[in-house]
Amino acid sequence: MANTFMQERIVAQKGPFVLKMEPGTYYWCACGRSKKQPFCDGSHEGTGIGPRKMEVAVARTLAWCGCKQSATGAFCDGSHKHLT
Repeated sequence: MANTFMQERIVAQKGPFVLKMEPGTYYWCACGRSKKQPFCDGSHEGTGIGPRKMEVAVARTLAWCGCKQSATGAFCDGSHKHLT
């Protein structure tokens, strides 16, 4: 039986993953458990925290949230600066 409660998000790293991205669909890991950070590898199964589907329309460099605490979702908003 799957977990029915939402588990805590795990800080994957205390800073963003800054990556050059090509246009396409990406699934950002929101739980912090993925071994393929910052993207989902299915490790969230049973946590109640699923990935976020993100569309990148044009090639550009993006700062993906690594601490999983960003109020802006998949992208870094500086929330890692407040972690202890």
